[in-house]
Amino acid sequence: MFELSQLRCFVAVAEELHFSRAAERLNMTQPPLSRQIQLLEHSVGAQLLDRSSRIVRLTAAGKAFLPEAARILRMSEEAALMARRVARGEQGSLAIGFTSASGYTLLPEVVRRLRERTPGLALTLKELVSVAQVEALDAGQLDIGLMRPASLHGELVSLPIRTEGMLLAIPADEADSWPQQPTMACLHRRPFIMYSPYEARPFYQMLTARFEQAGVAPDVVEHIGQVHTMLALVSAGIGAALVSEACARLQFDGVVLRRMETEPVSTVCAYRRDNENPILQLFIRDILPTFQDQA
Repeated sequence: MFELSQLRCFVAVAEELHFSRAAERLNMTQPPLSRQIQLLEHSVGAQLLDRSSRIVRLTAAGKAFLPEAARILRMSEEAALMARRVARGEQGSLAIGFTSASGYTLLPEVVRRLRERTPGLALTLKELVSVAQVEALDAGQLDIGLMRPASLHGELVSLPIRTEGMLLAIPADEADSWPQQPTMACLHRRPFIMYSPYEARPFYQMLTARFEQAGVAPDVVEHIGQVHTMLALVSAGIGAALVSEACARLQFDGVVLRRMETEPVSTVCAYRRDNENPILQLFIRDILPTFQDQA
């Protein structure tokens, strides 16, 4: 089988139609150039150049072989360039999982900064609850998870990326019966739409701990895994709910949102410690700190 170096020699001679000029172009002497052409013709099994006169000419086989040889060289150069760009984090792919809440404000900003840094990036975006993201990360199906703080194991690690306040979502028809600056205490024994202990486990555990700490016992009427469904039930007058500040973007009719006097909630960026994707490493090194500086 012929080598790329032999193809480069042939293309140079075919384009120059002169061995001396081709040798000068390749920064080599003429004898090794001629030897490379002979080896190529032997590998191909056909004479590619006619050297019977002072003028070098392409044979019929050489004319047919030239565009294919040039194409192979171009493909090899493009492949090498792509490999270098991927190694530098300038091109590649990244799979990102995100919760519905992070999809409203955080994810668009993450995608924008990634594309500014890596224009040739191919992204796969998957909306998943935090528990499902942990499973997908563990299975190697995601590179990054934008989720609530969760219990991680094995090679999974997480770093904080954003904190935000919480909002009390109340039915608009009942707005007058709720304080303008609500606290956890005002939820005591009132109809409340709680997060699912399975699909939304981190948020469920966080709110349960805060209710216990405040000595508050809401009247939980439903357990819901997705925040947009939760707000739809609030709009229907089923009960109140606590959502992150990002959910204000949803603007449900029949829902009033009031800032809650309670600790903010966090979103973390989770990933596998053994993931060697150069784009992930670029994100952790160059992009993630810009979010943390704003927190």
